[in-house]
Amino acid sequence: QILCTNKTRLQLSFVAKRFVIIMIDSIFMANERGDRIVERYYRGVSNKQSIRAFRHQFIATKKLTKPIIRIDDTTFFHIKVDDVHLGASSKENCNPALVFEFLYAIAGLFREYFTKINPSNVRDNFVLVYELLDECMDNGYPQITAVEILKSFIRLAGESRALTRQEAKIKKALTKTITGVNEWRPNKDLVYEKNEVFIDALESVNVLQSTNGNILRADVTGQVIMKTKLSGTPTCKFGMNDKVRLRKEAAEGKLRRAVKVVSLDDVTFHRCVRLSKFDQDRTITFVPPDGEFELMKYRVTSEVTLPFRVIAIVNEKGRNRVEYDVKIKPKFKEQLVANDVVVKIPVPENATAKQKHIKVRSGKAKYYPTHNAIVWKFRRFLGSAKNGYRLQAEVQRLHSVKETPWVRPPITLQFTVPMFTSSGFHVRFLKVIENTGYSTVKWVRYITRAGQYQIRI
Repeated sequence: QILCTNKTRLQLSFVAKRFVIIMIDSIFMANERGDRIVERYYRGVSNKQSIRAFRHQFIATKKLTKPIIRIDDTTFFHIKVDDVHLGASSKENCNPALVFEFLYAIAGLFREYFTKINPSNVRDNFVLVYELLDECMDNGYPQITAVEILKSFIRLAGESRALTRQEAKIKKALTKTITGVNEWRPNKDLVYEKNEVFIDALESVNVLQSTNGNILRADVTGQVIMKTKLSGTPTCKFGMNDKVRLRKEAAEGKLRRAVKVVSLDDVTFHRCVRLSKFDQDRTITFVPPDGEFELMKYRVTSEVTLPFRVIAIVNEKGRNRVEYDVKIKPKFKEQLVANDVVVKIPVPENATAKQKHIKVRSGKAKYYPTHNAIVWKFRRFLGSAKNGYRLQAEVQRLHSVKETPWVRPPITLQFTVPMFTSSGFHVRFLKVIENTGYSTVKWVRYITRAGQYQIRI
């Protein structure tokens, strides 16, 4: 429960009948040549000869084409971390997603102790590596990979370990953490002079528009980033304009005014979120970690509002000229302003354009031969410019011995629109509940950026 993300935990009920949740027989590390660096056996089931065969047959010969390889009755899972191959073996039919998540968690833990994972660093910290492996797993079952907790009682060689009177408290905290009690917020004595919560809703909009202006694909990938500075151990309730939640409130007569709803797909949460509460009332309830963390990720595929509308007309005049007429219009509110808007218009490889043949009334446009494109830039794009802006250009094509038809790449956009979301995602409320009842200052910011924003020509 400590190790896996909430999305993975949701799947456990479906795979429980088919998989053993996770039971690892051994963890091993090898260098590029397949030489052994570290091997730790937990269950006494794995055969040393099978691990040696895996290292010599696959790592040493560079035949690692698959992340999962089976030799006889043993399954090997492996990842490449810096200059070291980190792997696990199991004879059980365990869930591979959880095994890989544990391996990446171990790799992240090693990086916290020694920045780069290479054979020399592992050998120099030989005792530390085995100590961490013993604490992270017990009899093949993952226990704890929280860096903050492990660093409190496992230190590098040479660091002082003043654990005289505090040793019992640290062991008690470790026991609570292993049993699943808020390992992401181990320090309950945090005190801030000013309690604040910063919420960032970041979205990337992906669009594919056809030559006649039809939208072939439009979706949004978003994430909610939070930074908390809260005293004690508060419980937070986060509400959004979720379609299921608002329809339920409207049916019960609790919704006072009409609110735009959003249908979220592929939602994943930070492990601090209580999934049972979300299933009941679609409210995100959690005890937040201290500092910055990603609360949730989501995807929206319906009712996407595009921030820009691009109309492009490209005509090839014989074999010598190509004419461009490109118009871009804002689709967001007049009060908003887009920053760093870049329109990249492709030209043929055997073409050249003079600056006097590129005409714009706003922004700066220039031909870049290295990119084979005319780049049109706006530092600030006002939402009040409803008529949009227009670019007219002409490029000359050079003759070559072998003429090949021009395969027209799409026009691409880059932009940043603050206080705007293409999905319509909106934070309705954030409640902070703590025993002392202190007041909390909350800040919310919305930012939409371009993902793969393409217009065919």
